[in-house]
Amino acid sequence: MSLISLLIALAAERYLSSSAWQFNTFYQRYIKAIKHTKLLAGYRHSTILSYGVIFIPVLGCYFLLSQIDNAFLHLMVSTLILIVCFGCIKTRDAYKSYLLSAFKGELTSCELHHLQLQQDKNIANMGFGQTLVWLNYRYFIAVMLFFVLFGAAGALFYRLLTTVNECANEQNTVAKGEPNENIEENNQKRYDTCQANQQLLFWVDWLPVRLVALGYMFVGHFSKAMPVWLENLFEFEKAPSKVLIAVAQMSEDYMVDADDCTAEPCLLVKLAKRTLLLFLTLISALILTGVLS
Repeated sequence: MSLISLLIALAAERYLSSSAWQFNTFYQRYIKAIKHTKLLAGYRHSTILSYGVIFIPVLGCYFLLSQIDNAFLHLMVSTLILIVCFGCIKTRDAYKSYLLSAFKGELTSCELHHLQLQQDKNIANMGFGQTLVWLNYRYFIAVMLFFVLFGAAGALFYRLLTTVNECANEQNTVAKGEPNENIEENNQKRYDTCQANQQLLFWVDWLPVRLVALGYMFVGHFSKAMPVWLENLFEFEKAPSKVLIAVAQMSEDYMVDADDCTAEPCLLVKLAKRTLLLFLTLISALILTGVLS
């Protein structure tokens, strides 16, 4: 069942690009709804309430699916949830716009697309190709792994956690305009909550990132990437994105022309696609042999 859901979701994700199928659309509606409830209204100021925003839909999804006895209906609901959790239209549009600007020779526009994507996703400063490698992990491979291991609820959990982290900048921007005599205290609470969410995401990503980095080694330059992978294997302070990118870069042999800003992104995107196919193949083999259900 999991394999069928994965294949359908991966095939449908590219074509279902309307806002009705985008995770952020549902997330914004969800946040708008909980703002009207007294129970979770202060989720920006409390780590516990912030976790509640994440776990309540996850638990609801788990119990809903557990009550479905019909296998076909269970498959359809799980697949629909996975389709919504997969991918990000903003990332794909940013990549297309970046390439279009590069082909026109508009290097300033390329840089603006790059910076806008990093700001929207609340990620550290890195090259455009490196950013795409990280987002490919976040929106595809990680969601795939959590779905296979923990079902649709697992995929929903990971996507909610990453989205809450991505919206941290937006929340802090809104906070500055709020008329509140205790604005400094509120901003500190928001900061503490954001830090707690980032720390949770760090540990959630710790093992999957190293597994995916291992996949990059197998589809790329194994002998060059192996020392970097081993060096970061038991690293508990380095950001997961830096670990994955360090291995990915060593897994690809390329000579980057300083005047060609499309070389690195295109090569790293191809490498990321090969890694995605590798994990899809491995998961398929494990499911067909009965190791995974």
